[in-house]
Amino acid sequence: MRMIKTIGVLTSGGDAPGMNAAIRAVVRSATDRKCKVIGIRRGYWGLIESDFEPHHSRTVGGIINRGGTILRTVRCPEFKAKQYRERAYKNIMAAGLDALVVIGGNGSATAANVIHREMGLPVAVVPASIDNDVYGTEDTVGFDTAVNTAVEAVDKIRDTATSHERIFVVEVMGRHNGFIALEVALGCGAEAVLVPEIPYHLQQVCWTLMRGHKRGKFSSIIIMAEGAGASQQIVQQIKKITRLRVRLSVLGYIQRGGSPTAHSRLLAARLGNAAVRNIMAGYKSHLAGIMKGQIVTVPLQRVATKRKRIDRSIYTLTNQMAQ
Repeated sequence: MRMIKTIGVLTSGGDAPGMNAAIRAVVRSATDRKCKVIGIRRGYWGLIESDFEPHHSRTVGGIINRGGTILRTVRCPEFKAKQYRERAYKNIMAAGLDALVVIGGNGSATAANVIHREMGLPVAVVPASIDNDVYGTEDTVGFDTAVNTAVEAVDKIRDTATSHERIFVVEVMGRHNGFIALEVALGCGAEAVLVPEIPYHLQQVCWTLMRGHKRGKFSSIIIMAEGAGASQQIVQQIKKITRLRVRLSVLGYIQRGGSPTAHSRLLAARLGNAAVRNIMAGYKSHLAGIMKGQIVTVPLQRVATKRKRIDRSIYTLTNQMAQ
């Protein structure tokens, strides 16, 4: 078994609240096992550019409550090109890294799997994504915070919707999936939810709104994932069909920021520690996930090739509760 003396850690892809808590967990778990830790700034681009900095217990003090990531992050499409990966591998060898912990989402996990396959370097992934779309874990670092941020915003929007007797379409993040939209819709008591995975008929949605209006419901909330359609066009169509007053609110990047919730911090601590522990135990290419409250270890090859599905029962329940 390869002796692990130095571990690299990076954050990649979209930032998520709790990434700093995960960095802290990785650094302190590794330090506790007498390992050196090298932080890689700006994700995979930092590997290409050799943008490294040493970390220890004190350098990660006071960051557990901070949103974003102290290591910073950028998208790195260049990493798909072999010439750039070869530069990264040379830098990994020069820095003496024996293993790598990647904190990020689907794309980050896929790239980590490529590193292990081509270089043989042991890699571990801590799933951190507000979208909660990483296969092999039922929860990701940052998802709970993003949902709570959106719920708080929608609660405030409902106040003005009620005051002015309006329908509000609230767009939340989720280009390819509806994980955030489903949780927010159920948590806010939305009258309808639109997600990319489930086909919908806007005429049916409008019929539901008009039926509620006739029963005396003069304000309604529709939650939609950004990938479920063009929100501006949907608002105009609802106006045209229902003849009611409809407004659009796009929550946008507010969902990525802010101090992580206790749940996101606890999850980050557990998964960051598990990633280091598994690397030290000899795991070569894995994701540290959570299922039914228990830490699980999932091969990265499965994570990179399978797609996580939404829970359709939440969609059904949201519609039932909207009666």
